Amino acid sequence: MKKMTPYLFFLILLFSCEDVIEVDVPEEEPRLIIDALIRLDPNESQYMPVVKVSLTSSFFGTIPLTGLRDITITNLSLPTLGGGNSIILEETAPGSGMYQDPDPVGIRFFEEGELLLQLEHQGRRYFARTHYVPSAPIDELKQGDETLFDEDDIELEVTITDDGTLDNFYIMDYGEGGFLALEDKFFNGQQFSFSFFPERTLNPGDEVTVRILGADREFFNYIDLLVEQTMDNGGVFETPVATARGNIFDVTDLDNIDLFDNVQQPNVFPLGYFAVVQEYSQTITVE
Repeated sequence: MKKMTPYLFFLILLFSCEDVIEVDVPEEEPRLIIDALIRLDPNESQYMPVVKVSLTSSFFGTIPLTGLRDITITNLSLPTLGGGNSIILEETAPGSGMYQDPDPVGIRFFEEGELLLQLEHQGRRYFARTHYVPSAPIDELKQGDETLFDEDDIELEVTITDDGTLDNFYIMDYGEGGFLALEDKFFNGQQFSFSFFPERTLNPGDEVTVRILGADREFFNYIDLLVEQTMDNGGVFETPVATARGNIFDVTDLDNIDLFDNVQQPNVFPLGYFAVVQEYSQTITVE
């Protein structure tokens, strides 16, 4: 009896496995994504806020969204005479999906009172509300000498001093999709240092900018959930996952503004978040 050589057996196995396996990819109607995170640098007195709007094009991607109607930000505490309490955003370039106020806006517009974001797309109206949240400056940013999993890991050590008069929440932005949601539960009113190990490859001479954003509890919870659900596929603002519901709502079919959160329509909502926060930053050169 002849023996089958391992090579021949491998060829038979290879060609016997040519059947095409079809995988059903979950599909849903395109969903609106609204990235309305407005960061206010304390060193600036005027701003040109930008809102990025896109549409999920498939299960895996997004496309910029153009042709919005009436995208505005309103401050309810400012006088309404002459429209002084609202700013109107316009698309920065055709097809960009980036909407910006063409005129600089003073910081007072954002710092006091409740802020409303409103926009309309294809006959549907969207609404969100928030308030300005201050942050804490970065006392020190330095490179440490500890490692996490690999000897080439780079440790970035950040030190801040918390305001003890409030229960504070912070969002650390390390760039390249690296975010950390932080609360002052264990360091209220104290100076606190913590480390972060960027996942991206860093070489001597590379510059890294670390930013700290103020946050309220709702924004903290939202980012914390996004970080958990997007740890392996890029930045938390690239393609928000459908299970992370933000604070922007479809109010088209609602007739009571006090019930704007769509409690009767749990599956009718866009992705994204509207927040206006103070941001501090420091840059370090990797050694």
